Amino acid sequence: MTKKQKRILIRIILSMVIVALTTILPLKSILKFLLYFTAYFLVGYDILRKAFKGILRGQAFDENFLMAIATVGAFILGEFIEGVAVMLLYQIGELFQGLAVGKSRRNIKELIDISPEYANVECENGEIMKVSPNEVKIGSTVVVKVGEKIPIDGVVIDGVSSLNTSALTGESLPKDVFVGDDVVSGAINTSSVIKIKTTKKYEDSTVAKILELIENFGNKKSRSEKFISKFAKFYTPVVCLSALAIAIIPPFIIYLLTKSFTFADWIYRALTFLVISCPCALVISIPLTFFSAIGGAGKYGILIKGSNYIETLSKTKCVVFDKTGTLTKGTFSVTDVISVGIDKEKVLEYAALAEMFSTHPISVCIRNATDACLDASRVTNVKDIAGQGITATVDGREVSVGNSKLMESLGIEYTDSSTSLTHAYVAIDGYYAGEIIISDELKPTSKLALSELSKIGIKKTAMLSGDSKAVAEKIANELKLDVAYAELLPGDKVNILENLMSELTASEKLVYVGDGINDAPVLARADVGVAMGALGSDSAIEAADIVLMDDNPIKLVKAIKLAKKSVRIVYQNIVFALFVKFVCLLLGAIGLTNMWTAIFADVGVMIIAVLNSIRALKVKNL
Repeated sequence: MTKKQKRILIRIILSMVIVALTTILPLKSILKFLLYFTAYFLVGYDILRKAFKGILRGQAFDENFLMAIATVGAFILGEFIEGVAVMLLYQIGELFQGLAVGKSRRNIKELIDISPEYANVECENGEIMKVSPNEVKIGSTVVVKVGEKIPIDGVVIDGVSSLNTSALTGESLPKDVFVGDDVVSGAINTSSVIKIKTTKKYEDSTVAKILELIENFGNKKSRSEKFISKFAKFYTPVVCLSALAIAIIPPFIIYLLTKSFTFADWIYRALTFLVISCPCALVISIPLTFFSAIGGAGKYGILIKGSNYIETLSKTKCVVFDKTGTLTKGTFSVTDVISVGIDKEKVLEYAALAEMFSTHPISVCIRNATDACLDASRVTNVKDIAGQGITATVDGREVSVGNSKLMESLGIEYTDSSTSLTHAYVAIDGYYAGEIIISDELKPTSKLALSELSKIGIKKTAMLSGDSKAVAEKIANELKLDVAYAELLPGDKVNILENLMSELTASEKLVYVGDGINDAPVLARADVGVAMGALGSDSAIEAADIVLMDDNPIKLVKAIKLAKKSVRIVYQNIVFALFVKFVCLLLGAIGLTNMWTAIFADVGVMIIAVLNSIRALKVKNL
């Protein structure tokens, strides 16, 4: 609770005490009036001030004006308790709203707090200079001590440590980093000193991109918010004129018929009408719902660039995925070894030794897959044959590792396993010894994500890939995707996306999830583009509407669930508020309600709507 909210709470309590004592104690009328007015002014002076300023600016028709006119009118009519009660309960409602907004802001503030204040740059003479992250150049060496934030994206060049990335990804488990690992700004170093070599300028780093998204998210309002803004703009003058008509027209009609004035009763009805008509519940709760959803999503490591995307996301019926780096890890690994007349471990060891001096990703993954000690002295006569593979002498034996072209060029008969995955054939002393199956592994949560999508009403799932048809179909079958498109160029992806969008109705939306540079056009074209933020390219993150900070596909399910829940809450608040308002307005106009009913219709509905809105902060865990 902020200092301002504490002051409001104190004012509310003091005002309630004064009202209670004044009502209970046998005091003279003038003293009661003074005490009631004191309680009223104590709790409502800021509302009166806002109403007065609005009148001076020519913007009188707002909730402050309605509250001021209604309560001052109640005092003029001698309804002191009701006048104080309206202002008192209105302030209680405002306090509830402030607390709810504060909770959302705290979630977003946790993301803003990832901004590093300084960077420890290592100079050529070994000295450490503490400078602003904006002043650090690409290629600089930065020392990150325990407890400090990584100031700029880079790669670890010295040290081993664990990083707390919870503010970025929403995940509490630390991430271990070693020499050669990429690290992103905003993560907190938790175990030991590391040195990183910066790979980006600060303004292009992860933390700067996130802060930019947070600063701009409020600029894109949902259709519901725009509707309510327009609604309130025309609604408030209409109800003010209606209240004036209730106060003036019926008494004159009655006078013409009976020759007697009954102004007091009709003015009371008009004031009751004004209190009931205040659109606080709608004006406050709908933006608050979207604000809560954005704050809640940020806590889960999901950055949403505007409330309009929440509304669109809730209507998702088709989800299209990129393959590499989105559904798969984007890194090669050995998944199987097929051997002929020799142990699998030996095939892998010989292949790893032959590939010892290559930097090709497949060579690296073969070396990483063996537990054998790779001694360079065992390897001689290494030849790298472009587009085919490698030959080398290992322990005096001729070893060849490569594709089918290499086997054919060496005249070696080999067996094709017909696997749809990438494979490296291995020959020893001119004879086929087996093959090493290499694949881009599925992310651990990809299957669960696809399963959950079908449960929340997604009608169609698809995958777009530049890989071979066999590889794409294998992944699609494993994940039970509805359709997979393979061997695509970036332009092909856009065309297929548009075809998929044409199959949907006007109210159904398509989401595309990707991470690469070639995904940027598709992300921009989709109804909602979702980028993988941790490993995703800058262009993909820039083009996307939503960013998943930990590259976890299951977060997409969480985002859609959150969006659906938020929109349900918005509609619940709209229907509930309008129903209660119009019923009470009708009853108030014909004199069947009093100011206490008006208080419930206004403040009570607002409190209920606000409490309902803050449910958008959370969504059930999968």
